[in-house]
Amino acid sequence: MFFKNAIVRIPPRTIINGITSANLGKPIYEKALKQHEDYVIALTKAGLNVTVLEPKDEFPDSCFVEDVALCTKHCVIISRPGASTRQKEVELEDMQSTLKKFYQNIEYIQSPGTVEPGDILMIGNHFYIGLSKRTNQEGANQMIKILEKYQLSGSIVTLEEFLHLKTGINYIENNNIVVAGEFINKTEFAQYNKIIIPESEAYSANCLWVNDYVLVPKGFPTILEKVNALGYETLEVDTSEFRKIDGGLTCLSLRF
Repeated sequence: MFFKNAIVRIPPRTIINGITSANLGKPIYEKALKQHEDYVIALTKAGLNVTVLEPKDEFPDSCFVEDVALCTKHCVIISRPGASTRQKEVELEDMQSTLKKFYQNIEYIQSPGTVEPGDILMIGNHFYIGLSKRTNQEGANQMIKILEKYQLSGSIVTLEEFLHLKTGINYIENNNIVVAGEFINKTEFAQYNKIIIPESEAYSANCLWVNDYVLVPKGFPTILEKVNALGYETLEVDTSEFRKIDGGLTCLSLRF
């Protein structure tokens, strides 16, 4: 599936207060801004028209726009984040109006369901949905029901080690998946060619395929070598400041 568009949001000054389970210190705001600009440049190089939304200081994690919606070929599904401090991000007017420019069919996850699309891995017309601290069974069930309404499909994957499903597994097309940790031996993904990332570089499993390019986080030689060996063109993007608040390459954009 090739993408034409992306939506991103500039990091707010309050990013230093973002939710984190990492022990890497607080993000440096100016450095995060520069890294975000470089990320947008990479998306543009990969052929996307990027809509850049203004920062929202009242929401420290709001640059992680992936968690507010799931964009599919036929509809957009507005999520309901499991992190309570993020739930009102889905109501931000600029995001709502931007999505309405691109989609006629808009669906919503309802309480008590919670879903963060960082837990959703799209492979073709199928969507793997991870049950995590942020995505519950009710939310996953609602998501699958909506997907089926549009002749798409979904299934549930359990996870224990990672924050989100896509923290540890990502699809880079051509039957290739990048996997780390608990996903290496998951039977749900046995049919795919696995690019295995060692534990010491597990962060780099959060890579991003965009129109035959693969964006990889800077500073991780294993993924760079293995993905290049498969014939992909790679773009290295520094996400060190976003890593400090549990963020990575997929989190920073909506792609469709």
